[in-house]
Amino acid sequence: MWMMVMFDLPVVDAADRKEYTRFRNYLLDCGFDMSQYSVYMRLVSSKERAQRFEAMIEDQLPQNGNVHIITITDRQYENIKAFYGQSPKKLKKVEQLQLF
Repeated sequence: MWMMVMFDLPVVDAADRKEYTRFRNYLLDCGFDMSQYSVYMRLVSSKERAQRFEAMIEDQLPQNGNVHIITITDRQYENIKAFYGQSPKKLKKVEQLQLF
């Protein structure tokens, strides 16, 4: 399962930029990777783990702006089409490691 965090935060003054940077660094520290500006993704092992991350992110929400969290399955993630310029490119497939 994949978690996608999308946010639109104001960066008008220095305090806004500091809050933007704090929130962005928090996502990076939690293992999220930047997919696009203000769009971060992370592979999670289960729905319960995704819910824990949602609660952690909720505790770190910035004062202003919008934050959206979407969870998608591996199959849905595989169907994402990414375009760089006018050439479509396949997203690299991430295999989940199964531990017994």
